[in-house]
Amino acid sequence: MSEADAGHTWQHHEFCLIVAGKGERTFLPKLFRSLMETGKCHFHVIAKIGQLDPIASPDRIQKMAGRRQAIPPDDETRISLPARKFISQGGLRHLILIDDLEKDREPTAAAVFRRYREALDLLLTPEQRQRVSVHFLVYMLEAYYLADAKAVNAVLRTALGDHAGDVEQIPHPKNYLKQQFAEFDEFKYGDLILQRLDLPRVLSDPETCRSLRTLFKWCCERIGEPLSERFQLARGQVYPITASQLASY
Repeated sequence: MSEADAGHTWQHHEFCLIVAGKGERTFLPKLFRSLMETGKCHFHVIAKIGQLDPIASPDRIQKMAGRRQAIPPDDETRISLPARKFISQGGLRHLILIDDLEKDREPTAAAVFRRYREALDLLLTPEQRQRVSVHFLVYMLEAYYLADAKAVNAVLRTALGDHAGDVEQIPHPKNYLKQQFAEFDEFKYGDLILQRLDLPRVLSDPETCRSLRTLFKWCCERIGEPLSERFQLARGQVYPITASQLASY
């Protein structure tokens, strides 16, 4: 044990994921492989809820107000209650709600974030609210595969190079992969690619992947990992909508 570690007790953190998509429910925890390899944490999915949109209907808003409902009843059932149950069990527990943010949903991202966040916060104490967060995969999980072509090529037998630019600006990453490999299937190949994906490489450019970096920065703050050059957490750009949840923002 080093002198710096002397006197410190080893702590293990449990991260529970609530996801919007079927693929994410199946293999998203592998996205966090590089964090789990530290031995400090574990990630697992507890629920798939489907995507939620902002509540824009005046009739629905009025009905909720008349019933004195802070959020829709379905949001409480699918998000608020599971979040409270998990966090209230004690220990070093954290909960993350993760949704895809397709390009056509980007204009409503802030409103979608507020809906998810309000559902998470509803039944939690102020201290517990610090242990839950909402994050987006932009514009889908598949975008990040294109920042580490080596992982894609190993699975699909393609000859791609790393995307030159911000993969979070690729409008339809899943369609792009199908153009390169007609048989691409997110369920069949996504798990295999994520097993190989090099996240430090994906997040190596401090000016790209702002949303993904914000997610990893939040996780590292929770487990006490230094905000270093790994994942470019020390100086890399973050996503303003979700960065409000960071202690260091």
